[in-house]
Amino acid sequence: MTMSAMISIMVNSSPLAVEEGENLLKALQGAGVRLPAICFHPALHKTVGVCRLCTVEVATPGKPPELKRACLLKAHPGLAVQTESVAIQSAREKAMRALLKQAPQSERLIHLAQEFGLRIDPAPDGCIRCLLCERVCKEVVGAKALKLGKRNGQRLIEPVEGRCIGCGTCANICPTHVIRITDDESVRTISIRDEVIGRHPLATCEGCGKRFATPKFLEIAHDRAVDHHPDTKDHHRWCPECSKRLSPRVSGTLTRRY
Repeated sequence: MTMSAMISIMVNSSPLAVEEGENLLKALQGAGVRLPAICFHPALHKTVGVCRLCTVEVATPGKPPELKRACLLKAHPGLAVQTESVAIQSAREKAMRALLKQAPQSERLIHLAQEFGLRIDPAPDGCIRCLLCERVCKEVVGAKALKLGKRNGQRLIEPVEGRCIGCGTCANICPTHVIRITDDESVRTISIRDEVIGRHPLATCEGCGKRFATPKFLEIAHDRAVDHHPDTKDHHRWCPECSKRLSPRVSGTLTRRY
């Protein structure tokens, strides 16, 4: 077996001994030079360069520096390589954004971006920023429990601490269902983007015994009803089904429905 001749190339202004004709990405990684790459594997003979993450800046005598994919280059005499520069970082960030559009939740891509300090667009979170939830909570429910905030440069809906009443109106009106309600026995949990924005106990229906609404919601509903129709009668906590079945009269008196 004929051994390839060893040559010296310049990598980040320092000499590096490699085999002539060796795949440049393989040679650099073998020498401990950090380069991002997804579509390259040393066990495969053919390289395709589709991920574009291994971009480097190369220069050969008589030619200006160029951005090239290291996995598609072979080591040859006179080769000078830079693995870090503003232009290289920009090219890698562009390549990473293109990959994340196809696989926005890929943990490997996200970790790779973090490892190499690549600025990337925030991953989609399912919210289209229509503001329906924030508006209905403010204008109809009156709780003002949601607001449009900003985290890490990204605009997003977030909770106002202590104001959620657990009515679930925001989840019902959300067109993408990124806001969700989960009733687990006696507790209602409301979440957005898998972040809990409210957790409330559930009151029991006086008619059927089913847990159906939060005490905070029932309190607000009662106060609003009294404000519009003041009286001193006793009020019942009925679920919607029992409300239809038992109202409008119980024991000969008018009763409100919540």
